[in-house]
Amino acid sequence: MAKILALHDAVAELVHDGGTVAMEGFTHLIPFAAAHEIIRQGITDLTLVRMTPDVIYDQLIGAGLVKKLVFSWGGNPGVGSLHRFRDAVENGWPRPLEIDEHSHAGMANRYVAGASGLPFAVLRGYRGSDLPTRTDTVSTVVCPFTGEELAAVQAVNPDVTVIHAQRADHDGNVQLWGLTGVQKEAALAARQVLVTVEEIVDTLEPRPGGVVLPGWAVTAVACVPDGAHPSYAAGYSVRDNAFYEAWDPISRDRGAFQAWIKEHVHDRSQAR
Repeated sequence: MAKILALHDAVAELVHDGGTVAMEGFTHLIPFAAAHEIIRQGITDLTLVRMTPDVIYDQLIGAGLVKKLVFSWGGNPGVGSLHRFRDAVENGWPRPLEIDEHSHAGMANRYVAGASGLPFAVLRGYRGSDLPTRTDTVSTVVCPFTGEELAAVQAVNPDVTVIHAQRADHDGNVQLWGLTGVQKEAALAARQVLVTVEEIVDTLEPRPGGVVLPGWAVTAVACVPDGAHPSYAAGYSVRDNAFYEAWDPISRDRGAFQAWIKEHVHDRSQAR
């Protein structure tokens, strides 16, 4: 059964210097509040894993907490580049950033392999791409039945996966719905799982198309209403499109970024 904790305590217990952390959510249910708590606690030397790193990882990278990024696409969705990400790669500010880039299919399969307890996954992909020359987590295997050469990607098993969801009950069973990505796979691949939720309820009501993570697969739950902002949680909030647009000029300038982080992250205590 998962523990119900305050966000500060959950992050302090589960996320540690030098750890590998996946923070998943595709457009929807992105765990921004948890990322901000990591910044406040100054947890550093992280390897971050995410299929689509967007503003949430731009902030963590700009804060100087990330040594390596494992990903399949990066950008400010609907706006443009991630300028803190680019500054780290191109100029080593605030610190050099190692990258391990994959295709979307490759990353999804890496999570699936990790969740399945397998060392690698097999797919048709990467042909004609130079990505395999840039990483040691892509190789090839020969199918024992057809003789076909296929791509193989190493499983990923984060030390902790962090996701946001709509609800959990008091036993730590988690329910999410709407636009879901690889949250389930990323959670099941991880050694520990932290879920922030909009609310904790007595009973989870069945929802067609909903995903339920059982309490035995979750380490800790923290109730953080609006914990996905500026992304959204279906049924609870809407996407703050203006924020994503405003982030572009903020993130382009190192000083403006540092001032924003101080005002909106460090100076805002998180007591939930």
